[in-house]
Amino acid sequence: MLGASGFVGRALGAALQARGDDVRAGSLRDPARAAQAASGSDVVVNLAGAPVVGRWTEHSKREIARSRVELPHAFLAALERVDARPRIYVSASAVGYYGMSRTATFTETSPAGNDFLARVCVAWEAEAMRASALGMRVAVVRTGLVLGRSGGALSPLLPLFRAGLGGPVASGEQWMSWVHLEDHVGIFLLAIDGYQGVLNATAPNPVHNRDFTRALAAAVHRPAIVPAPAFGIKLLFGEGASIVTEGQRVLPAAALAAGYRFRHPEITEACASLV
Repeated sequence: MLGASGFVGRALGAALQARGDDVRAGSLRDPARAAQAASGSDVVVNLAGAPVVGRWTEHSKREIARSRVELPHAFLAALERVDARPRIYVSASAVGYYGMSRTATFTETSPAGNDFLARVCVAWEAEAMRASALGMRVAVVRTGLVLGRSGGALSPLLPLFRAGLGGPVASGEQWMSWVHLEDHVGIFLLAIDGYQGVLNATAPNPVHNRDFTRALAAAVHRPAIVPAPAFGIKLLFGEGASIVTEGQRVLPAAALAAGYRFRHPEITEACASLV
């Protein structure tokens, strides 16, 4: 597993080990070494990537693209020279693939957007699909906003909300395509175990930011009346603010069609289960 030490990687690794699978950790910092380490494995899961949430400088944008496009390209090029190649390649991607919208609804068949993150996701997925030329079954998991106890989106928010300082971001009208960590892991297991193609890893009930705010505030029994104004978010994150202030409504049509049953389909219950 590439990116095994991250928030999602730790949870997915634990789930795989719990069912008896052997998990080997690898790093794309050395793509050739990672390819050699993958020899004899059944599956490669690539979760590696530089953080996306934060201020986008020219340097950080290069790192975001490099970690998701150039390094996987080098890994697959090295894997081509490896004996006993894995049979399956599962790559993370992001719902940023669709671009930002307050009005559209996206499923796996929707076209790509044209902003920076959408272009990165398109190139990221194109690299993943190259694994099919090596005889590997390929699955791509487009990740939404992952909610979990030990990291992800809740880590910076919980202290604020528990102090009564939480509130909606900007207008609060923007969509949040969220997913509980347990379901995120479940969709990756679906991809590992036989799915081919693209899966959206989002809950079936996206919510507006204001509704997420209410659900989290209710879970910690605090008011949520301190808004985060759009101009402040833009000052903090620059171009990257669009992820927080715009959002998109993404549905997991493929996972539902494949028979996946969500453990946490509603935001109120999901937040309560986590805090």
